[in-house]
Amino acid sequence: MKLKSTYALLLAAAALASCSKSKNADPIPVLPTEKGTYILTISPTASTGVADYLLTSSNLETGTTSIVGNGIEQDGTYRYYVTANGKFFSMLYGQGNPGAVTAYKVNGGKLSKLSNFQTETVQAFAPVNDDLMLLKIARSLTAPTCSWFKVNTNSLTITSQGTFDNLAMTGTGELAHFTWIKQVGTKIFAPYQSINDRSFNTAVPNKAFIAIFNYADMKLEKVITDDRASFIGQYFTDGLSVQENGDIYGYSPSAATTAGVVSSTKPSAILKIKSGTTEFDQSYYFDVEAASSGLNITHWLYLGSNNYLVRSQNKAEKTSGFPAGLRLGIVNVVDKTYKAVTGFPKVEDVSTLTGNNYSPKDGKTGFIGVNLKDGTSFVYKVDASTATATRGLKVEGGVITAIQNLK
Repeated sequence: MKLKSTYALLLAAAALASCSKSKNADPIPVLPTEKGTYILTISPTASTGVADYLLTSSNLETGTTSIVGNGIEQDGTYRYYVTANGKFFSMLYGQGNPGAVTAYKVNGGKLSKLSNFQTETVQAFAPVNDDLMLLKIARSLTAPTCSWFKVNTNSLTITSQGTFDNLAMTGTGELAHFTWIKQVGTKIFAPYQSINDRSFNTAVPNKAFIAIFNYADMKLEKVITDDRASFIGQYFTDGLSVQENGDIYGYSPSAATTAGVVSSTKPSAILKIKSGTTEFDQSYYFDVEAASSGLNITHWLYLGSNNYLVRSQNKAEKTSGFPAGLRLGIVNVVDKTYKAVTGFPKVEDVSTLTGNNYSPKDGKTGFIGVNLKDGTSFVYKVDASTATATRGLKVEGGVITAIQNLK
């Protein structure tokens, strides 16, 4: 039996020690699994090549939790997560091979496994009605065939699947590499990068694209473009948001690359599509860099009431890789404002931030995981009304990779 966790190693050491002392020694205590509806995914720091642990917690604002004697160890590394229809889905990125999808539900404050099935490794996924829509994206100009799968979240089975050509749709001679997908009524809006190789380079660095599909049959209806910004979202990152009134906003990190060098000359910006329409609103444009003294947006979390918790970089921090800003800000897309968040660790002290985060959508509250270079990890609560961050739950034994909630 392989002992993969810190807790398992502690148990083994304790068992050897107890045997050397007395046959009547007290049994090794087993720590209780914490109950709650918040789900934290933790990558162990004591081991390498090990999958995340799933922990449940009753709150994110106080206390300490740990993977030692707590949580569920998953099978396989490189996991990605989404909640849909009251279930938590853990998806294995198979590095080109088929990947497992494991579904969980919270019962009595504890996670219970519902199903484990296999699909192709996918690069974009999102809840749509009672389905989980999965998209496997082609990166070859000579084999431009994308595959899609619909997983019913009630039966936990693949109910339909199909393919489409992601070269023919662009009109650029390059591939459409979808950054994410989003349900908008009966349609799927899929923003994409135009790329010409597996390194995500492009000869079209200054244009935003969204492909619009009819969800029922996944037929492409149209592609809309805008020359005022570079591509929307980024690889494995949702850059579109649907507001309470149906308006749609999308951010561009201004991160397109040519020959491995950032080549976008348009600023990081937010574009809008009015509710009920399928065209970019030419009367709306939010230059984020102008509002933030040179910062971009690399990730965002919708808090409700037009407010977003965003991660940002300055221009010197941009690289040809996938951007991952370590600065926090609050953006209001209607007021066109950017406010830097205070009460947060210094950028030079931060190792990573979670990109998959939770908000109750109350218009002001967001929770984000912060992993510091000194090896400690915390959940921070951000209040958009004051643009302040407060340190909350401490997580021991690993780095936080995602925060979700199943009510």
